[in-house]
Amino acid sequence: MAGEIWSDRGHFINGGWTGAGTGIAVENPANGETIATVTAGTSSDMDRAVAAAHAALPSWMATTAAERAAFVGKIAELVAARKDTLADTMTREIGMPLKLTSMIQVGLPLTTFQKTAALAADFPFEREVGNSRVLQEAVGVVAAITPWNYPLHQIAAKVAPALVAGCTVVVKPADLAPLNALLLAEIAEAAGLPAGVLNVVTGRGSVVGQLLATHPDVDMISFTGSTHTGSLLAREAAVSIKRVSLELGGKSAAVLLEGADLEKAVKATVGACFLNSGQTCSALTRLVVPKAQAAAAADIAREAAQGFALGDPLDPATRLGPVISARQREIIRGMIVAAAADGAMLVCGGADTPAGLDRGYYVKPTIFTSVDPNSALAQDEVFGPVLAILAADNDDDAIAIANNSRYGLSGSVWAGSQEQAVAAARRIRTGQIEINGGRFNPLAPFGGFKQSGYGRELGVFGIEEFVETKALQF
Repeated sequence: MAGEIWSDRGHFINGGWTGAGTGIAVENPANGETIATVTAGTSSDMDRAVAAAHAALPSWMATTAAERAAFVGKIAELVAARKDTLADTMTREIGMPLKLTSMIQVGLPLTTFQKTAALAADFPFEREVGNSRVLQEAVGVVAAITPWNYPLHQIAAKVAPALVAGCTVVVKPADLAPLNALLLAEIAEAAGLPAGVLNVVTGRGSVVGQLLATHPDVDMISFTGSTHTGSLLAREAAVSIKRVSLELGGKSAAVLLEGADLEKAVKATVGACFLNSGQTCSALTRLVVPKAQAAAAADIAREAAQGFALGDPLDPATRLGPVISARQREIIRGMIVAAAADGAMLVCGGADTPAGLDRGYYVKPTIFTSVDPNSALAQDEVFGPVLAILAADNDDDAIAIANNSRYGLSGSVWAGSQEQAVAAARRIRTGQIEINGGRFNPLAPFGGFKQSGYGRELGVFGIEEFVETKALQF
């Protein structure tokens, strides 16, 4: 097909390509056109991939940390060299505007590969504790099951630390956005990574994903995705006592305390909510403000939303692209309609089709105020560009509203002083919190509380997920 941007070579298993098989269409969400087909994995494909990873494990574990870090560093160099191709591919796969894709969807995984390689030199793979030598050894064969919203970033957050730790990996990328994973396989091949150390199998999660969770030669599952699917995978893995790391859903709150800079905080929250068309697990989708400032916050939010030009992600003027699929669009629109029926007041946006964007899967940037903290809009993950503004009676009430969630992945606190913000942040049950607009730190631990999962990614904390501890007594 003329519009296709990838020639299917099949899966990447044991250092080589299997050849194309039965295809799965990959769509461009900006227009609904097929941009590629990838091979639908089978149980036989997954068995081969796991067998390759299992066979490669002893020799890969026997390499030094410096040798493993050198391979990861080489992957980083090749990711940098193919940055434009990766950015263009992911913009067409997931619909994020190209400028942001280059900076985030490629920039973040590049940083992860670079920094993880650098951390290997100081990681305590061996240390003396009294009369014991404590060893940190690879957990074994890792199944990395990754999502479509930040596809290469999530692969890098699993693959880079796993490889440095001495693990071998089988990656099952999201079937909606698999091309970046196949490009990474090409990069691993070009980097000279030994056969079987990294394998990529494409296909439906309901088929090959479940096989990974139950395969007897898989030692660990690292999964990023929905809480529902994570729960099912954990249940399957428990039968054979596999280690599981889960990074799941979120309903994160931006909490504005008395004395906070209202305009700065609201504008920053709108930006964090709408990033990647709201398809971010850590998105700040609840804005909790003092009751007396709720109307002013809604006005500021409306004005900020007007700056998010919706359109073709390849157009430099676009700030908000489509959502990933027709199904996702209809789910989001249904939640918008339900929120209005539930009594929330629409500030801007709505469920109707944006003008001039009949093709593709677009959703208007939408804001509601007067949202009940116990309503579906305040409790359920929308995974779209929808912000809920909630009013709090006082600072204690604001913190209680933030904690009134089954999730606990991210959040932010804005206050008149850092001390006030930190004191509040300590009371909020979530994995990471931005203080007065603090920047994302790729070396800090990323992961959640409650139904947002368990385990941590990034930095030294990411490497720790992929090691087992052994003690030698002398």
